[in-house]
Amino acid sequence: MKNFHKTIQMLIFDGNPNGRILCEMSNWNGRVYKISRSELAKFSERSDAENTGIYFLFGKDEENNDTIYIGEAEKILTRLKQHLQDENYWNDCIVVISKDNLLNKAHVKYLENQFYEIAIKAGRAKVLNASIPTKSSVAEFDLAMLEEFIETSRLLVNTLGYKVFDGVEEQLKAKHPDERYFYIKAARGASGTGVGVSDGFAVLKGSVIADPVSRSISPSLVKLREKLIADQIIDDTHTFVKDHIFTSPSLAAAIVMGRNANGRTEWKTQKGKSLKDFEENKDS
Repeated sequence: MKNFHKTIQMLIFDGNPNGRILCEMSNWNGRVYKISRSELAKFSERSDAENTGIYFLFGKDEENNDTIYIGEAEKILTRLKQHLQDENYWNDCIVVISKDNLLNKAHVKYLENQFYEIAIKAGRAKVLNASIPTKSSVAEFDLAMLEEFIETSRLLVNTLGYKVFDGVEEQLKAKHPDERYFYIKAARGASGTGVGVSDGFAVLKGSVIADPVSRSISPSLVKLREKLIADQIIDDTHTFVKDHIFTSPSLAAAIVMGRNANGRTEWKTQKGKSLKDFEENKDS
C-alpha cells in the first residue's frame, strides 16, 4: 500500500510551544490537544474541553525514565483536574477527542485498551496504569473509524514530539530491506543485531552482550549495563529479551561489545558495509 503525504494543521496558543497546541488533520473528525500541566486552567476555556475522549499523561520517574498514564473519560477536563492530585507527577498531557463529540464510552474504552497495548509493545516509556484497561465490545461498523483514530492519533502524538507509541517494528516496515539490519560479532560472545531509528539506534531482541566486559570500559557503561539487567531488558544469559532503543549507535555498540566503541564503524551490514559508509552512501 502506498504511503501518502500528510497535511497537519497546528495552532500554538499564545505563541507558546510549551503551553497549549491544537492539531488537526484534513478529512479527519478527530482533534488532538497538547496541554502543559500549568495550562490546564486555560484549557477549560475551550468549548470542547468536556468532550468524551482519551488522554495521555507524560512525566518522569525517580530514575528519570519517561512515564505515561493512559486514560479515558466522558468528561475530559473533569478527569484531568482529578489527576492533579496523583502521586505520580506528570508534566504534559495529550487529549484526543472528536470535533463533534461523536465518541461514546464504549469507543474510548476500546481506544484506551489499544493504546495501552501499543505503548507496552513499543517499550518507550514506563506505563503507570495499575491494570490492563478493559477492551469494550464495539459495533463492527465502528471499528474502521476507531482504527483511523488510532493511526491518526499516533501520527499526531509523534509529531508533537512524543514517540511513546512509535515501536521499532513499525519503523522497520518503512525501510528498504538493505537499510534494515546491522550486525556486530565480537569477542566474549557479543552478537548483536541493530537498526537505525528516528531518535537513535535500536538493538533487537535476541542480541547477546559480551561477558565479561573489558577492563577499560567506562564506569557509566557498566552502570547502564547493570540497569538494563535490573530492568529485565537483558536477562541472566546476557540476551536482550526485547528491542531497546539507545540514543546513539556507539552507545548500543558499547553495551553489546562490553567496551567503549564507535558504533558507526562497528555496526555493519551482512555484506560488511559499516553504518558510517552506509550513511555517507559510500560503495562497499
